Amino acid sequence: MTEQEINRAIQYVTASTSYGKDMVAEILRIGLGELVTLATQSSRQFDRETLLEYVSQWTIRRTGQPEPLVREVLGCAGRWLDDLCEEVAQRRPESFGLSPNDDEDSASV
Repeated sequence: MTEQEINRAIQYVTASTSYGKDMVAEILRIGLGELVTLATQSSRQFDRETLLEYVSQWTIRRTGQPEPLVREVLGCAGRWLDDLCEEVAQRRPESFGLSPNDDEDSASV
């Protein structure tokens, strides 16, 4: 995701909710950042619900914000999250130069 796309998501969510820009930016940067990390480092396939639940829990722990707030902010950024979830779900081990068994030593998500 480019910085421009992240900023567009932040602006959209800030305008759609009653939360401040700094809070929205923190939640989205952490949540979207974790999805990007998964897309580039994981060779496993995940369905949308699993990815969103993982990212929500990760973001809640990292930000210390209440679960309803984090879920609302991430929910408002659904378009961007869906694009990233789709990218993560479609990744294959071969696209990273790995064999299908290379990630057995990695931590499970």
